Amino acid sequence: MGDKTQTHPGAAGRAMAADHPASVRNVVLVGHSGSGKTTLVEALALTAGAVNRAGRVEDGGSISDYDEIEHRQQRSVQLSLVPVEWDGIKINVLDTPGYADFVGELRAGLRAADAALFVVSASDGVDGSTRMVWEECAAVGMPRAIVITHLEAARADFEEMTRVCAEAFGADDPDAVLPLYLPLRGPKGPDGHAPATGLVGLLTQKLFDYSSGERKESEPGEDQLPQLEEARNRLIEGIIAESEDETLMDRYLGGEQVDVKTLIEDLERAVARGAFFPVLAAAPAAEGAKQGIGTVEILELITRGFPTPLEHEAPAVTTIDGGPRELRPCDPDGPLVAEIVKTSSDPYVGRVSLVRVFSGTLRPDETVHVSGHGLADRGHEDHDVDERVGALSTPFGKQQRPVTHVIAGDLACVAKLGRAETGDTLSAKDDPLLMEPWQMPDPLLPLAIQAHSKPDEDKLSQGLARLVAEDPTMRLEQNPDTHQVVLWCLGEAHADVALERLRSRYGVQVDVVPHRVSLRETFADRSAGRGRHVKQSGGHGQYAICEIEVEPLPGGSGIEFVDKVVGGAVPRQFIPSVEKGVRTQAAKGVAAGHPLIDVRVTLLDGKAHSVDSSDAAFQTAGALALREAAADARIHLLEPVAEVTVLVGDDYVGPVMSDLSGRRGRVLGTEQVGSGRTLIRAEVPEIEIGRYTIDLRSLSHGTARFDRRYVRHEPMPPQVADRVRQQGRDAS
Repeated sequence: MGDKTQTHPGAAGRAMAADHPASVRNVVLVGHSGSGKTTLVEALALTAGAVNRAGRVEDGGSISDYDEIEHRQQRSVQLSLVPVEWDGIKINVLDTPGYADFVGELRAGLRAADAALFVVSASDGVDGSTRMVWEECAAVGMPRAIVITHLEAARADFEEMTRVCAEAFGADDPDAVLPLYLPLRGPKGPDGHAPATGLVGLLTQKLFDYSSGERKESEPGEDQLPQLEEARNRLIEGIIAESEDETLMDRYLGGEQVDVKTLIEDLERAVARGAFFPVLAAAPAAEGAKQGIGTVEILELITRGFPTPLEHEAPAVTTIDGGPRELRPCDPDGPLVAEIVKTSSDPYVGRVSLVRVFSGTLRPDETVHVSGHGLADRGHEDHDVDERVGALSTPFGKQQRPVTHVIAGDLACVAKLGRAETGDTLSAKDDPLLMEPWQMPDPLLPLAIQAHSKPDEDKLSQGLARLVAEDPTMRLEQNPDTHQVVLWCLGEAHADVALERLRSRYGVQVDVVPHRVSLRETFADRSAGRGRHVKQSGGHGQYAICEIEVEPLPGGSGIEFVDKVVGGAVPRQFIPSVEKGVRTQAAKGVAAGHPLIDVRVTLLDGKAHSVDSSDAAFQTAGALALREAAADARIHLLEPVAEVTVLVGDDYVGPVMSDLSGRRGRVLGTEQVGSGRTLIRAEVPEIEIGRYTIDLRSLSHGTARFDRRYVRHEPMPPQVADRVRQQGRDAS
């Protein structure tokens, strides 16, 4: 990493089809929106020779050819893959969106990668969501490194930002988060800011000057060495502390000079096993330059310090019926096991699936088994089908470069898998397997939609099915109580992208309507009703009379029907008809059109006619009796209550609990979770938390997350119920 002297690889440029997992590196870029991830990807591609100075791919196109949604939102909204080659190694760079609404794309990138590059802006620092992703990576032992960007900014302070990163990411061991290079500064400008012109390697004590447009190596002056000594000594001690050679620290403390080559080898091993987290620096290339500052150093770190796919333990694999299946790690000759980490639609080639191969080798035109991922509860159709693989290609911007095969450890795009969705497993048709799914956040922002016109109505169902097939963080609900089509999203930006994709990709225009929660009704006290359905108009008449009593029951009891008729006042064959009429009316509601629950309906008496009584007549009489009983009773409007668990930083516990109380919430308790985090449990009416995912993000500066679970329906306060009823009347 620090001892290479070449300024450009011998074989750079077009991404290749790797022939062995050892020649592949899969790295995901993580960082908040605006941290400079996409700019860094372009700089790495420029340095590797895959694009020209204008950011154009060698054979046309650009890695910055975003779709119109990204242009409109002025940020990345989807995972993108940019493969580059450096020193004979294929690097699959996975650029992820930094905005919290698109965390599903981030998790897909983490799933496909073997190491993570955390990108931190020298101007903005480390946000709460980036810290949480770091903790997730730490939990699974994923190797990580940090790149500090925007060194050209007037307020950029590399040393201070390194300290901030050590504090944010090195809670267990701050000495494991240390810089490998320090930026060189040029003359101060009129604003007093000295721009970065290059780097100095702390281990090799070499200067790498980028000011001419290309990386040039030189020796530091005698006057520069003392200012490097403290940082260099700390780095050496940090590396030795993670060395597998337990005698090295004693020898170093005893005054022995440790060879730089040994230090670099120990550093590479410590980075690969996720024990040391180097900090690097990056800045844009100067006008006309061929390389951005720090890009060569980053590429060297990736190729030499990050692990190969052979070193990454693959997710668990089972047979279709759930039986365990052992596989050799990343074996190109093993059984085929691949996973779709992203699905998109192309207007020319149809559905395109980005696939990570974990075992075996994927080839075009072969038939594979596609195993569904068990997301039926999110509106996804579960499936196990055989499909023929279309063309294989490597993406680069909007270019697709054909490849002949994809081995274990590599990524590529597969065309024309018509039924496959994000998260599905691809395996051999005669040996179908299923990979353990990755964890995806639960979408908690409801978006109620309806077709804008009749032509849109005809296309809506298919458009929504395609939308959720691409994005497993969306949930499609056809609510049977409110009769609304609800698309559950992760946030406002996520919802905005969903609507735009429906319009631009699938030609469906929809209107957003207010989301309604599933309310219920119940009797507040005992009441009686008489249903009389008597009609005589010429031919066969209708005659049915029944008398009922209705009383409230505890929550969760449903509708209980009791027969107490004596003397055959209602013939036995018509008693089920009365019950059916009562239950049908209860499902329609008796006051505000919401289903009636938690009551006991007792049939006490009635009358029948030997000729004119019928099943239909007694059904009608039963419904009329229930309506009459409701007219003389107090009817409670019941609202659904959810148990909400909020995981929040200790600094925001007070504001979050106060906000929950303002939503008519009842805090059930709190408990400490790890260091600096608190879990709050509360019961909150669902009508009060429709936009909670947005409000909580604002309240906690993006550091909190929550889950919700339906608990029960309970009576709404009278003033709230009156407001809801008035809104219903206004809507009708």
